[in-house]
Amino acid sequence: MRKRLPSVPLALSLLAAVPVHAQYQLPPAPLQAIVDAPRAPGLSLSPRRDLATMVATPALPSIVEVAQPELKLAGLRINPRTYSPSRFSFGTDLTLLDIATQQPLAIKGLPKPLRLADMAWSPDQRHLAFTHVNLADKGNGAQVELWVVDIATRVARRLTAQPMSYVNGSGFSWLPDASGLLVQLKPARLGKAPPLTSVPSGPSTQDSDPAGGARQLRTYPDLLKNETDSRVFEHYATVQLALIDLAGKTRLVGAPDLFIGARLAPGGKFILTQALQRPFSYIVPASAFARRVDVRDLTGKPVHLVAERPLEEGLPPGNDAVSAGVRDVSWRVDAPATLVWAEAQDGGDPAKPAVADVRDIVYAQAAPFTAAPVVLAKLASRYSGVQWGRGDLALLNEAWYKTRAVKTWRIAPDQPGVAPQQVFAYSAEDRYNNPGQPVTQPDAAGLPRLLIGADTSILLDGAGASSEGDRPFIDRLDLATMKKVRLFQSAPPYYENPMAVLSADGKRLLTTRESPTERPNYFIRDLGKSADAQLTALTSFPHPTPQLKDVQKEQIRYKRADGVDLTATLMLPPNYEPKRDGPLPLLMWAYPQEFKSASAASQTTGSPYRFNAVSYWGPAAFLAMGYAVLDNPSMPIVGAGDAEPNDTYLPQLIANAEAAVDEVVRRGVAERHRIAVGGHSYGAFMTGNLLAHTRLFKAGIARSGAYNRTLTPFGFQSEERPFWKAQAVYQAMSPFNNADKIKDALLMIHGEQDNNSGTFPIQSERMFQAVKGLGGTARLVMLPNESHAYRARESIMHMLYETNNWLEKYVKNAKAP
Repeated sequence: MRKRLPSVPLALSLLAAVPVHAQYQLPPAPLQAIVDAPRAPGLSLSPRRDLATMVATPALPSIVEVAQPELKLAGLRINPRTYSPSRFSFGTDLTLLDIATQQPLAIKGLPKPLRLADMAWSPDQRHLAFTHVNLADKGNGAQVELWVVDIATRVARRLTAQPMSYVNGSGFSWLPDASGLLVQLKPARLGKAPPLTSVPSGPSTQDSDPAGGARQLRTYPDLLKNETDSRVFEHYATVQLALIDLAGKTRLVGAPDLFIGARLAPGGKFILTQALQRPFSYIVPASAFARRVDVRDLTGKPVHLVAERPLEEGLPPGNDAVSAGVRDVSWRVDAPATLVWAEAQDGGDPAKPAVADVRDIVYAQAAPFTAAPVVLAKLASRYSGVQWGRGDLALLNEAWYKTRAVKTWRIAPDQPGVAPQQVFAYSAEDRYNNPGQPVTQPDAAGLPRLLIGADTSILLDGAGASSEGDRPFIDRLDLATMKKVRLFQSAPPYYENPMAVLSADGKRLLTTRESPTERPNYFIRDLGKSADAQLTALTSFPHPTPQLKDVQKEQIRYKRADGVDLTATLMLPPNYEPKRDGPLPLLMWAYPQEFKSASAASQTTGSPYRFNAVSYWGPAAFLAMGYAVLDNPSMPIVGAGDAEPNDTYLPQLIANAEAAVDEVVRRGVAERHRIAVGGHSYGAFMTGNLLAHTRLFKAGIARSGAYNRTLTPFGFQSEERPFWKAQAVYQAMSPFNNADKIKDALLMIHGEQDNNSGTFPIQSERMFQAVKGLGGTARLVMLPNESHAYRARESIMHMLYETNNWLEKYVKNAKAP
């Protein structure tokens, strides 16, 4: 018996419910103008701080560019055409800027069209090296080329005809004497890449190691899946180190290997190398692969084995877990050839008791590396780096994430017997009392050294957070007396941020200066002059979106029901007046953050004097469509003392949202039935939860989010407990588990190739499936070839098109109940 065809209305309804492969769409013209607004060039200061490079920032790449071939191997993304990391945005022009005269200086001989990837000044400032990604080379195929600019003549030339090859970093670094560069080249006899065959030779297998104990195994993307992947990765990761002088003469450094890092010693006689070794892993990225760490001479011969690190498939539980054995190996920058590294005394496991209150020991060992290592410091928490100065002065840092405790110690690296002196002790989340970061400047070898005054003082560069907002500063700290003198602090009605210190006394600064209506521009501030003569403008970048110059912005303060102070930036369209025009539809955009104290959670963030930047990426773009915007409202999740923040995640999240909604309604700029909430990544997770557990919002915009926490079972964000020790928390926090409670419209946007460890695309796919299957209102937009952040102009335009349509339908035109 033949079946009857469905009626036309039913057929149309079925078509409306099936997946559709749509064409890219454009949003309304006001949103398009924001996407295509001109971008300011990037500035990089020279070692002597009297010149700067200006690199033109191009428009967004097209989907043709973003859709280029890309290999996803061992947690890395590699362009197989160029044997380099995948990237889609390049500098399109390069000029010099004379700091004294503020005049631009053109460079001749640049490749056309320029696709500048990375650059670095030579330590003596006579040359500038940069990499150019040539996709149009007809003879040799696409490749990364190394170029140099002679600063005296301002002429660029290609340094070597040999193509570069590197899977991370920039692939080159200057020799300390500026006579040439250490470069990663494509080996001459590498041959063709193994084929990525679709015909398997057998199953892929993995085994656990019960003797290894409990390990945190985060969910990583782009992992190797089989031996074919391993061979292909091995091919692209094989690098030939070479020394290339300024005449282009090339001297190979040893044999090709799987070099993942190569750093010259400050004295220029040794190279610290890290080479990956098999076996590889199908469960962790290349950063956790086994590796051999060696000191080599300039011929490539290993002269000292520093460590043979095993494959590390996970760390012990906890955010303060680290690798066992030798880690964080580096050169001491103020000595010719001295290695520095840390070793955990608790096996890297924060759950184990500290040995004599010592968690980490920091060691140093000088060439020829035959004497026993010396102890630089014994730390009660984890080593987190050193700012080097000279033999009697360096600043060593330690931190413990669980308590947010940070300490800085003064050490005398040439006198290891001298006891360290504590310089700072503060909480990483206490912005008001953050002393700032020590200022460094390049030394003769181009390496960062503390800027030390004649009185053994240092300079500190800080954000200047306060209840009035951020006011960046420069302080001079006398390390003998521990007294501070404030040399500079940003003052209303501007936000001025020091970018570099130009003089040893800290009185000449390179700053960026902005106001709500003036975009950031570069200035020289000379503190030795009278107040009205201190500033000299270096740049005059125009307003990128003059049609939105009169956007209104206010940094607002309000309280959560339990008394925690909250901050947000309220933005309103130009010429809007609440009493005259009435309430507007409003988009709230946020990102939750965990805290260990309510006082830290209550601190003001941001500044009312920053430029009213209207970007396509954030919510401010919708000011152009007549919406009010509440940007970055505080969403603190507090777990004081031994309490874990996420144990009360939902009630705190809801209280934060209620306070924000109440405040904008109280001000008369919004009404309860026309408010949307949105966020990216963890902000999307927040959005799903707020729609599942409240009816505060008529719609949600969730981009690149995660919704089922059992798919990230070994922790997420700051949550360090695995699922099996906090099942109730994981379940309660997962909006997927409460999809049946979502009664308002949820738009989910996700990159099909998301490379973030916690936000696999399946998270959005399954969340959409749940809401749809339960009869809710949802839409899923998967952007082809896009990662965690979206890059192609077509993708950004379509993202805005979808968001605008969703807000128009469910928020702007919503009727009062």
